[in-house]
Amino acid sequence: MRTVILASQSPRRRELLQQIGIEPVIEPSHIVEEIRATDPGEVVQELALQKAEDIVRRHPQEACIVVGADTVVSIDGKILGKPKTHAAAYAMISELQGREHQVYTGVAVFFPNQEHKAIRFTVRTNVSVYPMTEEEIRTYAESEEPMDKAGAYGIQGTFAKYIRGIDGDYNTVVGLPVAELYQKIKGWL
Repeated sequence: MRTVILASQSPRRRELLQQIGIEPVIEPSHIVEEIRATDPGEVVQELALQKAEDIVRRHPQEACIVVGADTVVSIDGKILGKPKTHAAAYAMISELQGREHQVYTGVAVFFPNQEHKAIRFTVRTNVSVYPMTEEEIRTYAESEEPMDKAGAYGIQGTFAKYIRGIDGDYNTVVGLPVAELYQKIKGWL
């Protein structure tokens, strides 16, 4: 099997690739992200491409597949990033509780020996959250779980008890739509 480099240090993305039988080499990008788009679907594609390009530049002659990904949460057209404080996590969860929002994961893939041409795609999933009490919001926001996650929650963690339902790909919400990714790269593995 060809080497797959994941341009991310996300343990969730690594686990998702392992789940489908791919043991990625982890090489996180350290670029300063430049966002020019405003549409959430375009933002994640742009960031995924920047991350993957950074890694491709480090391996110009290698016959490997490079995968970059980025995930954002959006509600009412507003992008919610990763909270920097517990107060920010509290504000984000307060906004999401009792409502539906969208999670977008953008993916960029560079194939070997293709003169650095990439395919890009975005997958969107709608997520509905049950109403939460003030105490539930505070307790979750004060935990460490929301601190490294877009929108201040992890669907695969303790926040799962507040998820009313999803319309779309669960793995997109976790951080990598692996089924669609696999379908696009299987001929290169």
